[in-house]
Amino acid sequence: MSKPFTALAFDFGTRSIGLAFGQSLTASARELPPLAAKDGKPDWDKVQHLINEWQPHYLLVGLPLNMDGTESEFGARARKFGQRLHGRTGLPVEMVDERLSTRAAKEEAAERGHRGSYADNPVDSIAARIILEDWLRARS
Repeated sequence: MSKPFTALAFDFGTRSIGLAFGQSLTASARELPPLAAKDGKPDWDKVQHLINEWQPHYLLVGLPLNMDGTESEFGARARKFGQRLHGRTGLPVEMVDERLSTRAAKEEAAERGHRGSYADNPVDSIAARIILEDWLRARS
């Protein structure tokens, strides 16, 4: 039996970066408050604080792919964010296909009563949780 592990997932965005924390024992994850970003750049001190607080074994970054599997221009920015995460933390970073996670997050938010602007009330952390749960399920 493999040793339990934890992961912190990031749903990269230019103004907001969704966050979720999960662990392999129950293959479950929970949403965390999103990080504010300026043109895709978070406050790296806050990122380090999260790493210190949650002590993840892995970092995941959602990789936005086109429906045909090709990488979008935004995907290159998400990859760069993942490289910076690894460079700053030394932790293993995995890029995870996030196709349909935003749609699923918006559907879930609507079920929770979300009405209005996604810019004012983003669903990034719901998307991060969905990405992380899918990743955990694939490993169990």
